[in-house]
Amino acid sequence: MSAASIANAIQNTGFFTAMRESELVYPIVLSLHLTSIAVFGGMILMTDLRLLGLAMQKRTVTDVVTQLRVWKYVGFVIMISCGIMLGGAKFGTYYDNPYFQMKMSLLFLVGVHAMVFRRSVYGNTANIDRAPEVPRVAKVAACLSLALWLGIMSCGRWIAYFERPEDRPVRKAELIIDRTATPDLQSQHYTRGQS
Repeated sequence: MSAASIANAIQNTGFFTAMRESELVYPIVLSLHLTSIAVFGGMILMTDLRLLGLAMQKRTVTDVVTQLRVWKYVGFVIMISCGIMLGGAKFGTYYDNPYFQMKMSLLFLVGVHAMVFRRSVYGNTANIDRAPEVPRVAKVAACLSLALWLGIMSCGRWIAYFERPEDRPVRKAELIIDRTATPDLQSQHYTRGQS
């Protein structure tokens, strides 16, 4: 079984077909996905900027991390749930999209990032607050987080603009009359090629 047939089988399940073909469900799920990205992304941004010492400097890192943690979890769950529904509904067109693949790879790296820095940064905020300045490891974690999430959001936007070479429209410069066609078909028979 090929990757294309597996992707199309997933896309053509009853749930994903109904979602894709609904005039209301798909746009609502898409809106929820984008809204949760904005809310969740804003919280990630504020946490990372605090770790870098660029925002909310009067608040401790512990305050920022703990007060936003629950809302980040909620936003993350909504964002991922909606993303799975959106991706599944169009998986036949997304599975080989390089931007979709990059987005999934970056999401995996976000999980790796969370595991790597959980003890030293996100679970160690009291020690960060006691330090005379934010430790370098926390700043590295913040910079990597910002880069990963910026990449995820960018790839998410670019997914819609990917065109497979075979799906691209033929441009006038690429049209060549097929000289092997009969004279009455020459005006109608065009092929793609180079002169």
